[in-house]
Amino acid sequence: MKRIIMVILVMAFALVASTGLGQEPPKFYKDTYPEHALKSRLEAESVLKGKGATLDAKTRELIALGVAAQIPCSYCVYAHDKNARAAGATEAEIREAVATAAHVRHWSTVLNGMAYDFETFKAEVDEMHAPK
Repeated sequence: MKRIIMVILVMAFALVASTGLGQEPPKFYKDTYPEHALKSRLEAESVLKGKGATLDAKTRELIALGVAAQIPCSYCVYAHDKNARAAGATEAEIREAVATAAHVRHWSTVLNGMAYDFETFKAEVDEMHAPK
């Protein structure tokens, strides 16, 4: 279980390097991730923030913060809150990102808990987005 938590933590911190920490990965990367896999992990992270990325750092960090709050992971919430603020997120944006994550979790709980028919749900959503 502890190993699984560490893997989740490392994955959740995937975007930490995008906040100006430089080329050298943080100590916790080296202390927790398998040595033979670290290089490919860092390369994968750099792709998300590279030239082809369509999301800016602030948006990525707000998404990561919302996910972190839902996991829940204190390490991830701490890091992504700091990263989002460093990328220019305001208090209002952070609150909205976390509240939006809670909103999604709420409806996921209701729909899954009530075993609402997925095909019916899809038809309703498609109708909501149909041209008028």
